[in-house]
Amino acid sequence: MNAKMLLILLALFAFAVPLLAADATPEANYHWVAITAGFSMAIASAGCGIAQAKAVAAAAEGMGRNPGASAAIRFALLLGLVLIESLALYTLVIIFAKVK
Repeated sequence: MNAKMLLILLALFAFAVPLLAADATPEANYHWVAITAGFSMAIASAGCGIAQAKAVAAAAEGMGRNPGASAAIRFALLLGLVLIESLALYTLVIIFAKVK
């Protein structure tokens, strides 16, 4: 595609967007709140799951390499897991506050 054709297509898309826009009424957009709340909880849960898996793996490796520091590693692991899990709980609280 040459540059002139690309600019023409971009201009067409830019002018078409306002023409296809729907009226913005609160009743028309309210049904999306529950759907986006579900997606946000799914993303937060996935992020928490990945972070917790990495934290546990790193702690297990650290305890395996240095058994003498197991108590300190375990404390840091538990503190980290609590903070990671709080992300999902805060997301859940925000969802319950937003979805009526």
